[in-house]
Amino acid sequence: MLKAVINTRRIIQAIIGMALYMAVAQYGLPLLWVIIGGSALGIILGKIFCRWMCPLGFFMELMTSGGDKNSQMSHMYMYFKIGCPIAWIGGLFNRLSLFKVKLDKSGCISCGKCDKVCYIATHTDNHSLHKEGWTNSSVHYSCSRCMDCVSACPTGALSLSPTMSTKIKK
Repeated sequence: MLKAVINTRRIIQAIIGMALYMAVAQYGLPLLWVIIGGSALGIILGKIFCRWMCPLGFFMELMTSGGDKNSQMSHMYMYFKIGCPIAWIGGLFNRLSLFKVKLDKSGCISCGKCDKVCYIATHTDNHSLHKEGWTNSSVHYSCSRCMDCVSACPTGALSLSPTMSTKIKK
């Protein structure tokens, strides 16, 4: 079920982003409410607003979708570091959020597919979703919880779950 939701993330982002845009532009929803709501969501899920709800994030992904995969990941890594106030606040909450990408050690086969699709693990030292003793990539400031890592895991050993740990332990 979770993989099906992750695979439709861009559609979800387009729908929610358009609804937010309409709520602000057409119906006068104060932008401050969007900032407060997106930031409050960061306490629970981390920096999820950018990749799942933000209209600007949707267009940024479209603009950076050209080129090879490494170039795309580099653009996403930089964009989500310098984005909007919601991105800044959400990034700060990544380490503290109630939900993080969690590894089920018994199901992990250490194939590394999660790290290959993660722009944090690819562009940041000592961050991994499966390597023992490394910092969990989902707590990095730039992680936007796209959940590509969860979708890439062939055994289902990764999930978005409540956790307090930021280190991967085996």
